[in-house]
Amino acid sequence: MSSNAGQIDYAIIGGGISGLASAWFLQQRGYSVQVLEAASEIGGTLRSRVESGFLIEQGPNSTLENTDALGELISGVGLNDSLQVANPVSNRRYILKNQRLESLPLGVKDFLRTPLFSARGKLRLLAEPFIRRATTEESIAEFVRRRLGEEFLDWAIDPFISGVYAGDPERLSIRAATAKIYALEVESGSLIRGMVRRLFQGKKTGPTPSGRMISFAGGMQTLARGISLTLGASVRTQSRVTALEFSADGRWRIRIAPTATLGADMVIARAILICIPADQAAQLLAPLSPIAATILQSIRYPAVASVALGFRREQIKHPLDGFGFLIPRRCNIETLGTLFSSSLFPNRAPDGCVLLTSFLGGARNSHLAEYDDDELSQKILQDISPTLGITGMPTLRAVTVWPRAIPQYELGHLTQLANLDNALNKFPQLFTRANWRDGISVADCVRNARDFARLAQLN
Repeated sequence: MSSNAGQIDYAIIGGGISGLASAWFLQQRGYSVQVLEAASEIGGTLRSRVESGFLIEQGPNSTLENTDALGELISGVGLNDSLQVANPVSNRRYILKNQRLESLPLGVKDFLRTPLFSARGKLRLLAEPFIRRATTEESIAEFVRRRLGEEFLDWAIDPFISGVYAGDPERLSIRAATAKIYALEVESGSLIRGMVRRLFQGKKTGPTPSGRMISFAGGMQTLARGISLTLGASVRTQSRVTALEFSADGRWRIRIAPTATLGADMVIARAILICIPADQAAQLLAPLSPIAATILQSIRYPAVASVALGFRREQIKHPLDGFGFLIPRRCNIETLGTLFSSSLFPNRAPDGCVLLTSFLGGARNSHLAEYDDDELSQKILQDISPTLGITGMPTLRAVTVWPRAIPQYELGHLTQLANLDNALNKFPQLFTRANWRDGISVADCVRNARDFARLAQLN
Protein backbone atom coordinates (compact mmCIF):
# COMPACT_ATOMS: atom_id res chain seq x y z
CA MET A 1 0.00 0.00 0.00
CA SER A 2 1.29 3.43 -0.93
CA SER A 3 0.81 6.57 1.13
CA ASN A 4 1.07 10.25 0.26
CA ALA A 5 4.22 11.83 1.62
CA GLY A 6 3.53 13.94 4.68
CA GLN A 7 0.01 15.11 5.37
CA ILE A 8 -2.44 17.73 4.20
CA ASP A 9 -4.74 20.02 6.13
CA TYR A 10 -8.06 19.14 4.48
CA ALA A 11 -9.02 16.00 2.58
CA ILE A 12 -12.14 16.88 0.60
CA ILE A 13 -14.21 13.93 -0.52
CA GLY A 14 -16.17 14.72 -3.66
CA GLY A 15 -15.27 16.79 -6.72
CA GLY A 16 -18.64 18.42 -7.35
CA ILE A 17 -19.13 22.16 -6.92
CA SER A 18 -19.30 21.92 -3.10
CA GLY A 19 -15.98 20.09 -2.85
CA LEU A 20 -14.17 22.13 -5.50
CA ALA A 21 -15.35 25.50 -4.17
CA SER A 22 -14.49 24.51 -0.59
CA ALA A 23 -11.02 23.47 -1.70
CA TRP A 24 -10.43 26.76 -3.50
CA PHE A 25 -11.59 28.97 -0.62
CA LEU A 26 -9.59 26.91 1.88
CA GLN A 27 -6.51 27.16 -0.29
CA GLN A 28 -6.95 30.93 -0.48
CA ARG A 29 -6.72 30.98 3.32
CA GLY A 30 -3.42 29.13 3.22
CA TYR A 31 -4.57 25.57 3.91
CA SER A 32 -3.28 22.62 1.95
CA VAL A 33 -6.07 20.58 0.35
CA GLN A 34 -6.62 17.36 -1.56
CA VAL A 35 -9.86 16.77 -3.47
CA LEU A 36 -10.68 13.09 -3.93
CA GLU A 37 -13.20 12.39 -6.71
CA ALA A 38 -14.32 8.84 -7.47
CA ALA A 39 -15.33 9.54 -11.10
CA SER A 40 -12.97 10.09 -14.01
CA GLU A 41 -14.16 13.68 -14.41
CA ILE A 42 -14.82 16.46 -11.94
CA GLY A 43 -17.98 18.51 -11.67
CA GLY A 44 -20.59 16.19 -10.15
CA THR A 45 -23.90 17.15 -11.75
CA LEU A 46 -22.26 20.03 -13.64
CA ARG A 47 -22.02 18.38 -17.03
CA SER A 48 -21.87 20.26 -20.32
CA ARG A 49 -21.26 18.83 -23.77
CA VAL A 50 -21.54 19.87 -27.40
CA GLU A 51 -23.38 17.70 -29.89
CA SER A 52 -24.13 18.65 -33.52
CA GLY A 53 -23.49 22.31 -32.68
CA PHE A 54 -25.86 22.34 -29.66
CA LEU A 55 -24.49 23.08 -26.18
CA ILE A 56 -26.28 20.64 -23.88
CA GLU A 57 -26.49 21.00 -20.12
CA GLN A 58 -27.07 17.61 -18.56
CA GLY A 59 -27.32 19.07 -15.05
CA PRO A 60 -27.88 22.67 -13.85
CA ASN A 61 -28.48 25.03 -16.77
CA SER A 62 -27.57 28.23 -14.92
CA THR A 63 -27.27 29.74 -11.47
CA LEU A 64 -28.06 33.04 -9.79
CA GLU A 65 -25.19 35.30 -8.86
CA ASN A 66 -26.97 36.43 -5.71
CA THR A 67 -23.98 36.52 -3.35
CA ASP A 68 -20.51 37.96 -3.79
CA ALA A 69 -19.01 34.54 -3.02
CA LEU A 70 -19.76 33.32 -6.52
CA GLY A 71 -18.27 36.43 -8.11
CA GLU A 72 -15.16 36.07 -5.96
CA LEU A 73 -14.73 32.47 -7.08
CA ILE A 74 -15.32 33.19 -10.78
CA SER A 75 -12.83 36.04 -10.75
CA GLY A 76 -10.34 34.10 -8.65
CA VAL A 77 -10.14 31.19 -11.10
CA GLY A 78 -9.95 33.47 -14.14
CA LEU A 79 -13.38 32.89 -15.68
CA ASN A 80 -14.62 36.47 -16.01
CA ASP A 81 -14.10 36.44 -19.78
CA SER A 82 -16.13 33.24 -20.09
CA LEU A 83 -19.01 34.50 -17.95
CA GLN A 84 -22.38 34.93 -19.66
CA VAL A 85 -25.32 36.86 -18.24
CA ALA A 86 -28.76 35.66 -19.30
CA ASN A 87 -30.74 37.54 -21.89
CA PRO A 88 -33.12 40.02 -20.17
CA VAL A 89 -35.96 38.07 -21.78
CA SER A 90 -35.34 35.46 -19.08
CA ASN A 91 -37.30 37.64 -16.65
CA ARG A 92 -40.46 36.47 -18.41
CA ARG A 93 -41.58 33.10 -17.07
CA TYR A 94 -44.61 31.26 -18.30
CA ILE A 95 -47.13 29.02 -16.54
CA LEU A 96 -49.38 26.65 -18.48
CA LYS A 97 -53.08 27.11 -17.75
CA ASN A 98 -56.08 26.14 -19.86
CA GLN A 99 -53.73 25.03 -22.65
CA ARG A 100 -52.23 28.53 -22.87
CA LEU A 101 -48.94 29.97 -21.64
CA GLU A 102 -49.55 32.85 -19.25
CA SER A 103 -46.77 35.13 -18.06
CA LEU A 104 -46.08 35.10 -14.35
CA PRO A 105 -46.90 38.68 -13.26
CA LEU A 106 -43.86 40.85 -12.55
CA GLY A 107 -45.65 43.79 -10.95
CA VAL A 108 -48.93 45.03 -9.48
CA LYS A 109 -50.49 45.94 -12.84
CA ASP A 110 -49.53 42.57 -14.31
CA PHE A 111 -50.98 40.84 -11.26
CA LEU A 112 -54.31 42.64 -11.54
CA ARG A 113 -54.59 41.68 -15.22
CA THR A 114 -53.27 38.12 -15.15
CA PRO A 115 -55.74 35.29 -15.87
CA LEU A 116 -53.64 32.95 -13.73
CA PHE A 117 -55.75 33.82 -10.69
CA SER A 118 -59.45 34.56 -10.37
CA ALA A 119 -60.81 37.78 -8.91
CA ARG A 120 -61.63 35.84 -5.75
CA GLY A 121 -58.08 34.49 -5.58
CA LYS A 122 -56.63 37.97 -5.95
CA LEU A 123 -58.94 39.38 -3.26
CA ARG A 124 -57.83 36.59 -0.96
CA LEU A 125 -54.48 38.36 -0.72
CA LEU A 126 -56.09 41.20 1.22
CA ALA A 127 -56.36 38.87 4.20
CA GLU A 128 -52.69 37.88 4.16
CA PRO A 129 -51.33 40.65 6.45
CA PHE A 130 -53.84 39.65 9.15
CA ILE A 131 -52.98 35.95 9.30
CA ARG A 132 -51.02 34.90 12.36
CA ARG A 133 -47.64 33.25 12.32
CA ALA A 134 -47.49 29.46 12.40
CA THR A 135 -46.56 27.80 15.67
CA THR A 136 -45.38 24.48 14.20
CA GLU A 137 -43.35 23.44 11.19
CA GLU A 138 -45.41 23.46 8.01
CA SER A 139 -45.03 22.03 4.55
CA ILE A 140 -44.80 24.52 1.71
CA ALA A 141 -48.36 23.59 0.70
CA GLU A 142 -49.71 24.19 4.21
CA PHE A 143 -47.92 27.53 4.47
CA VAL A 144 -49.17 28.80 1.10
CA ARG A 145 -52.76 27.66 1.66
CA ARG A 146 -52.79 29.42 5.02
CA ARG A 147 -51.27 32.68 3.88
CA LEU A 148 -52.18 32.99 0.18
CA GLY A 149 -54.90 30.50 -0.64
CA GLU A 150 -55.34 27.40 -2.77
CA GLU A 151 -55.10 29.19 -6.15
CA PHE A 152 -51.61 30.49 -5.45
CA LEU A 153 -50.53 27.04 -4.44
CA ASP A 154 -51.96 25.45 -7.59
CA TRP A 155 -50.87 27.98 -10.22
CA ALA A 156 -47.70 29.59 -8.86
CA ILE A 157 -46.00 27.79 -5.97
CA ASP A 158 -46.68 24.20 -7.05
CA PRO A 159 -45.05 24.63 -10.49
CA PHE A 160 -42.20 26.63 -8.96
CA ILE A 161 -41.43 23.81 -6.52
CA SER A 162 -41.61 21.28 -9.37
CA GLY A 163 -39.18 23.41 -11.36
CA VAL A 164 -36.62 23.91 -8.59
CA TYR A 165 -36.85 20.73 -6.52
CA ALA A 166 -38.86 18.38 -8.74
CA GLY A 167 -40.55 18.06 -5.38
CA ASP A 168 -43.91 17.72 -3.70
CA PRO A 169 -44.98 20.88 -1.82
CA GLU A 170 -47.06 18.72 0.51
CA ARG A 171 -43.83 17.12 1.82
CA LEU A 172 -41.19 19.86 1.54
CA SER A 173 -40.53 22.01 4.60
CA ILE A 174 -41.16 25.75 4.22
CA ARG A 175 -38.37 26.41 6.74
CA ALA A 176 -35.78 24.27 5.02
CA ALA A 177 -36.65 24.43 1.31
CA THR A 178 -37.72 28.08 0.98
CA ALA A 179 -36.08 29.71 3.97
CA LYS A 180 -36.21 33.26 2.55
CA ILE A 181 -39.99 33.12 2.14
CA TYR A 182 -40.40 31.68 5.61
CA ALA A 183 -38.17 34.45 6.98
CA LEU A 184 -40.62 37.11 5.75
CA GLU A 185 -43.30 35.72 8.07
CA VAL A 186 -40.89 35.34 10.98
CA GLU A 187 -39.47 38.86 10.67
CA SER A 188 -42.58 40.81 9.61
CA GLY A 189 -45.54 38.58 10.47
CA SER A 190 -46.67 38.84 6.85
CA LEU A 191 -45.27 38.16 3.38
CA ILE A 192 -46.71 41.40 2.02
CA ARG A 193 -45.41 43.53 4.89
CA GLY A 194 -42.05 41.80 4.59
CA MET A 195 -41.82 42.51 0.86
CA VAL A 196 -42.80 46.16 1.39
CA ARG A 197 -40.14 46.48 4.09
CA ARG A 198 -37.53 45.00 1.76
CA LEU A 199 -38.64 47.41 -0.96
CA PHE A 200 -38.04 50.40 1.32
CA GLN A 201 -34.66 48.93 2.23
CA GLY A 202 -33.77 48.96 -1.45
CA LYS A 203 -33.84 45.19 -1.78
CA LYS A 204 -35.44 43.37 -4.70
CA THR A 205 -38.89 41.92 -4.14
CA GLY A 206 -41.16 40.03 -6.47
CA PRO A 207 -42.01 36.57 -7.76
CA THR A 208 -38.71 35.88 -9.46
CA PRO A 209 -35.43 35.15 -7.63
CA SER A 210 -32.98 38.00 -7.19
CA GLY A 211 -29.52 38.22 -8.71
CA ARG A 212 -28.10 37.87 -12.19
CA MET A 213 -28.72 34.57 -13.92
CA ILE A 214 -25.38 33.39 -15.29
CA SER A 215 -23.64 30.61 -17.13
CA PHE A 216 -20.43 30.31 -19.13
CA ALA A 217 -19.49 30.19 -22.80
CA GLY A 218 -18.72 26.50 -22.51
CA GLY A 219 -21.62 25.70 -20.17
CA MET A 220 -21.84 25.29 -16.42
CA GLN A 221 -19.13 22.64 -16.24
CA THR A 222 -16.71 25.41 -17.20
CA LEU A 223 -16.87 26.55 -13.59
CA ALA A 224 -15.86 23.13 -12.24
CA ARG A 225 -13.09 22.79 -14.80
CA GLY A 226 -11.79 26.28 -14.05
CA ILE A 227 -11.57 25.58 -10.32
CA SER A 228 -9.91 22.22 -10.95
CA LEU A 229 -7.35 23.79 -13.28
CA THR A 230 -6.47 26.37 -10.63
CA LEU A 231 -6.14 23.71 -7.92
CA GLY A 232 -3.93 21.59 -10.16
CA ALA A 233 -2.44 18.54 -8.47
CA SER A 234 -4.67 19.13 -5.45
CA VAL A 235 -7.47 17.42 -7.38
CA ARG A 236 -7.43 13.66 -7.89
CA THR A 237 -9.98 11.83 -10.03
CA GLN A 238 -10.61 8.07 -10.02
CA SER A 239 -9.96 8.17 -6.28
CA ARG A 240 -12.85 6.39 -4.59
CA VAL A 241 -12.66 6.62 -0.81
CA THR A 242 -13.43 3.31 0.88
CA ALA A 243 -12.81 4.03 4.57
CA LEU A 244 -12.13 6.77 7.09
CA GLU A 245 -9.99 6.06 10.13
CA PHE A 246 -9.15 8.40 12.99
CA SER A 247 -5.78 7.49 14.45
CA ALA A 248 -4.29 7.87 17.92
CA ASP A 249 -2.05 10.69 16.71
CA GLY A 250 -5.10 12.84 15.97
CA ARG A 251 -4.96 12.47 12.20
CA TRP A 252 -7.37 11.06 9.66
CA ARG A 253 -6.37 8.25 7.32
CA ILE A 254 -8.44 8.15 4.15
CA ARG A 255 -8.22 4.85 2.32
CA ILE A 256 -8.63 4.88 -1.45
CA ALA A 257 -9.65 1.93 -3.64
CA PRO A 258 -7.09 0.50 -6.07
CA THR A 259 -7.47 1.23 -9.78
CA ALA A 260 -6.34 -0.58 -12.91
CA THR A 261 -3.02 1.27 -12.78
CA LEU A 262 -2.51 1.99 -9.06
CA GLY A 263 -2.65 -0.11 -5.94
CA ALA A 264 -4.60 0.84 -2.83
CA ASP A 265 -3.66 4.28 -1.56
CA MET A 266 -4.02 6.34 1.58
CA VAL A 267 -4.17 10.07 2.27
CA ILE A 268 -3.36 11.47 5.72
CA ALA A 269 -5.12 14.68 6.71
CA ARG A 270 -5.75 16.85 9.72
CA ALA A 271 -9.42 17.31 8.75
CA ILE A 272 -12.03 15.81 6.45
CA LEU A 273 -14.77 17.59 4.53
CA ILE A 274 -17.41 15.28 3.02
CA CYS A 275 -19.02 16.74 -0.10
CA ILE A 276 -20.80 13.79 -1.71
CA PRO A 277 -24.50 12.83 -2.09
CA ALA A 278 -26.25 11.80 1.10
CA ASP A 279 -26.51 8.10 0.29
CA GLN A 280 -22.79 7.89 -0.55
CA ALA A 281 -21.91 9.80 2.61
CA ALA A 282 -24.07 7.35 4.57
CA GLN A 283 -22.10 4.36 3.29
CA LEU A 284 -18.82 6.04 4.17
CA LEU A 285 -19.89 7.12 7.64
CA ALA A 286 -21.78 3.95 8.65
CA PRO A 287 -18.76 2.30 10.35
CA LEU A 288 -18.14 5.48 12.35
CA SER A 289 -21.72 6.43 13.19
CA PRO A 290 -24.74 4.26 12.35
CA ILE A 291 -26.95 7.11 13.55
CA ALA A 292 -25.44 9.54 11.04
CA ALA A 293 -25.75 6.94 8.29
CA THR A 294 -29.43 6.35 9.03
CA ILE A 295 -30.16 10.08 8.91
CA LEU A 296 -28.37 10.50 5.59
CA GLN A 297 -30.12 7.49 4.07
CA SER A 298 -33.47 9.06 4.92
CA ILE A 299 -32.91 12.02 2.58
CA ARG A 300 -34.96 11.33 -0.54
CA TYR A 301 -33.70 11.93 -4.08
CA PRO A 302 -36.36 11.50 -6.80
CA ALA A 303 -35.33 10.54 -10.31
CA VAL A 304 -35.39 13.24 -13.00
CA ALA A 305 -34.81 13.03 -16.74
CA SER A 306 -33.36 16.03 -18.60
CA VAL A 307 -34.21 15.90 -22.31
CA ALA A 308 -32.60 18.32 -24.75
CA LEU A 309 -34.41 18.72 -28.07
CA GLY A 310 -33.07 20.72 -31.00
CA PHE A 311 -35.27 22.09 -33.79
CA ARG A 312 -35.07 24.33 -36.80
CA ARG A 313 -36.52 27.68 -35.79
CA GLU A 314 -39.40 27.46 -38.23
CA GLN A 315 -40.62 24.25 -36.58
CA ILE A 316 -41.80 26.15 -33.48
CA LYS A 317 -44.56 28.80 -33.62
CA HIS A 318 -44.02 30.18 -30.11
CA PRO A 319 -41.57 33.12 -29.99
CA LEU A 320 -39.67 31.47 -27.11
CA ASP A 321 -39.41 34.91 -25.52
CA GLY A 322 -38.73 33.93 -21.94
CA PHE A 323 -37.00 31.67 -19.48
CA GLY A 324 -39.36 28.83 -20.29
CA PHE A 325 -42.57 27.47 -18.86
CA LEU A 326 -43.69 25.37 -15.91
CA ILE A 327 -46.60 22.96 -15.85
CA PRO A 328 -48.76 22.85 -12.70
CA ARG A 329 -49.81 19.38 -11.55
CA ARG A 330 -53.43 20.50 -11.98
CA CYS A 331 -52.88 20.18 -15.73
CA ASN A 332 -52.40 16.39 -15.41
CA ILE A 333 -49.34 16.49 -17.66
CA GLU A 334 -46.25 14.51 -16.72
CA THR A 335 -43.61 16.90 -18.05
CA LEU A 336 -42.54 19.32 -15.30
CA GLY A 337 -41.50 22.17 -17.55
CA THR A 338 -39.31 23.35 -20.41
CA LEU A 339 -36.45 25.82 -20.63
CA PHE A 340 -35.97 27.92 -23.76
CA SER A 341 -32.25 27.23 -23.55
CA SER A 342 -31.16 28.97 -26.76
CA SER A 343 -33.11 32.10 -25.76
CA LEU A 344 -31.28 32.42 -22.45
CA PHE A 345 -27.62 32.39 -23.48
CA PRO A 346 -25.82 32.82 -26.83
CA ASN A 347 -24.36 30.00 -28.90
CA ARG A 348 -26.57 27.27 -27.45
CA ALA A 349 -27.76 26.19 -30.91
CA PRO A 350 -26.50 26.44 -34.51
CA ASP A 351 -27.70 29.34 -36.66
CA GLY A 352 -31.33 28.93 -37.59
CA CYS A 353 -31.96 26.41 -34.79
CA VAL A 354 -33.31 26.48 -31.23
CA LEU A 355 -32.72 24.31 -28.19
CA LEU A 356 -35.30 23.30 -25.60
CA THR A 357 -34.53 21.46 -22.37
CA SER A 358 -37.43 19.66 -20.70
CA PHE A 359 -37.73 17.74 -17.45
CA LEU A 360 -39.72 14.68 -16.49
CA GLY A 361 -39.96 12.77 -13.22
CA GLY A 362 -39.69 14.16 -9.72
CA ALA A 363 -41.25 13.27 -6.40
CA ARG A 364 -44.74 12.83 -7.87
CA ASN A 365 -43.76 10.91 -11.02
CA SER A 366 -42.01 7.87 -9.64
CA HIS A 367 -42.56 5.70 -12.73
CA LEU A 368 -39.80 7.40 -14.73
CA ALA A 369 -37.88 4.11 -14.83
CA GLU A 370 -40.63 2.63 -17.00
CA TYR A 371 -39.45 4.72 -19.99
CA ASP A 372 -36.38 4.25 -22.18
CA ASP A 373 -34.69 7.25 -23.82
CA ASP A 374 -36.86 7.17 -26.97
CA GLU A 375 -40.03 6.93 -24.89
CA LEU A 376 -38.93 9.85 -22.72
CA SER A 377 -38.35 12.01 -25.79
CA GLN A 378 -41.68 11.00 -27.31
CA LYS A 379 -43.51 11.65 -24.04
CA ILE A 380 -42.11 15.15 -23.76
CA LEU A 381 -42.83 15.91 -27.41
CA GLN A 382 -46.40 14.79 -26.86
CA ASP A 383 -46.71 17.02 -23.80
CA ILE A 384 -45.14 20.24 -25.12
CA SER A 385 -45.85 20.25 -28.86
CA PRO A 386 -49.43 21.58 -28.62
CA THR A 387 -48.32 24.33 -26.25
CA LEU A 388 -45.39 25.57 -28.32
CA GLY A 389 -46.78 24.78 -31.75
CA ILE A 390 -44.06 22.30 -32.66
CA THR A 391 -44.23 20.58 -36.03
CA GLY A 392 -42.07 17.72 -37.25
CA MET A 393 -39.40 15.84 -35.39
CA PRO A 394 -36.38 17.29 -33.57
CA THR A 395 -33.00 17.35 -35.30
CA LEU A 396 -31.33 16.55 -31.96
CA ARG A 397 -32.35 14.40 -28.99
CA ALA A 398 -30.13 14.06 -25.93
CA VAL A 399 -31.46 12.34 -22.81
CA THR A 400 -29.84 12.32 -19.37
CA VAL A 401 -31.50 10.40 -16.54
CA TRP A 402 -30.47 11.13 -12.98
CA PRO A 403 -31.73 8.21 -10.84
CA ARG A 404 -31.08 10.31 -7.73
CA ALA A 405 -31.38 13.89 -8.87
CA ILE A 406 -32.25 16.52 -6.25
CA PRO A 407 -32.23 16.11 -2.46
CA GLN A 408 -35.62 16.83 -0.90
CA TYR A 409 -35.74 19.13 2.13
CA GLU A 410 -38.81 17.49 3.60
CA LEU A 411 -40.56 18.13 6.92
CA GLY A 412 -38.12 17.57 9.76
CA HIS A 413 -35.08 18.15 7.55
CA LEU A 414 -33.51 20.82 9.75
CA THR A 415 -34.00 18.70 12.86
CA GLN A 416 -32.39 15.76 11.11
CA LEU A 417 -29.40 17.89 10.11
CA ALA A 418 -28.99 19.03 13.71
CA ASN A 419 -29.10 15.38 14.81
CA LEU A 420 -26.53 14.53 12.15
CA ASP A 421 -24.16 17.23 13.34
CA ASN A 422 -24.58 16.07 16.93
CA ALA A 423 -23.77 12.51 15.90
CA LEU A 424 -20.60 13.63 14.11
CA ASN A 425 -19.41 16.11 16.74
CA LYS A 426 -17.59 13.32 18.56
CA PHE A 427 -15.22 12.96 15.61
CA PRO A 428 -12.62 15.75 15.58
CA GLN A 429 -12.38 17.82 12.40
CA LEU A 430 -15.01 15.88 10.44
CA PHE A 431 -17.38 18.13 8.47
CA THR A 432 -20.07 17.90 5.78
CA ARG A 433 -20.89 20.28 2.96
CA ALA A 434 -23.15 19.31 0.04
CA ASN A 435 -26.38 20.35 -1.65
CA TRP A 436 -28.40 18.18 0.75
CA ARG A 437 -27.90 20.88 3.36
CA ASP A 438 -28.16 24.69 3.38
CA GLY A 439 -29.35 25.10 -0.22
CA ILE A 440 -29.40 23.08 -3.43
CA SER A 441 -28.26 25.62 -6.04
CA VAL A 442 -24.75 26.11 -7.38
CA ALA A 443 -24.68 29.57 -5.80
CA ASP A 444 -25.78 28.12 -2.44
CA CYS A 445 -22.98 25.57 -2.55
CA VAL A 446 -20.39 28.24 -3.34
CA ARG A 447 -21.63 30.52 -0.57
CA ASN A 448 -21.55 27.67 1.94
CA ALA A 449 -18.04 26.74 0.82
CA ARG A 450 -16.78 30.26 1.49
CA ASP A 451 -18.57 30.41 4.84
CA PHE A 452 -16.92 27.14 5.84
CA ALA A 453 -13.47 28.35 4.82
CA ARG A 454 -13.88 31.60 6.74
CA LEU A 455 -14.64 29.68 9.93
CA ALA A 456 -12.08 26.93 9.35
CA GLN A 457 -9.72 26.45 12.24
CA LEU A 458 -7.21 23.66 12.74
CA ASN A 459 -5.42 22.99 16.01
